[in-house]
Amino acid sequence: MKLVVCFCNFAQKMVGAAEEVQLIRLENQVDNGGGGAWEYLCLVRKLKVRRSEKVLKYGFEILNDPNKRSKLGGEEWTLYEQVAIAAMDCQCLDVAKECIKALQKKFPESKRVGRLEGMLLEAKGSWADAEKTYSNFLEDDPLDQVIHKRRVAMAKAQGNISGAIEWLNKYLEIFMADHDAWRELAEIYISLQMYKQAAFCYEELILCQPTAPLYHLAYAEVSAITHSYLHLSFQ
Repeated sequence: MKLVVCFCNFAQKMVGAAEEVQLIRLENQVDNGGGGAWEYLCLVRKLKVRRSEKVLKYGFEILNDPNKRSKLGGEEWTLYEQVAIAAMDCQCLDVAKECIKALQKKFPESKRVGRLEGMLLEAKGSWADAEKTYSNFLEDDPLDQVIHKRRVAMAKAQGNISGAIEWLNKYLEIFMADHDAWRELAEIYISLQMYKQAAFCYEELILCQPTAPLYHLAYAEVSAITHSYLHLSFQ
């Protein structure tokens, strides 16, 4: 069961042309044995792009090499987290469990590690246990954005699109300035041909980022479709 990865953002970050070139260059370099695996992993994390198989491959190689791992300093634990998430996405649950176990040992009371435990339950398909874990977190901190996002991701992973819409709307009542959440909600509405609702999402995005041309273009497209439907209904 493929995990719906949603640890930092609802949707993948929109990568600029220069960043895309840099990412591809580093990716090819690492794939061809030219080194730079750590730099590549850092860039993937910075750009918030989804490269789970490569993160798992190159990240796990570094973690299994004591010399390379020792050079990371405190970043070692960031890599454990990154590899754990990639491993869950690739259904390599033994690797994910191993990484989470190392993090638990280092940070026994960490909420961040606790979230990873919830994600591992998701990856196993233990939805009820994952929901219980997340509910406990929200009792302690109702404003935990990551946990709210996990609930959305969990609904999507189960094919419960109406549930994902409900959780997203509840999330946006609290975190109205989250552009990625509005974009994710708009994309879901478009997939369901709910263009009027999608247009509202893009209106919110335009208000937040009035100089972003992509949002104006998307709003124009869904508005045109909505008007076409209205015109056809009166014929």
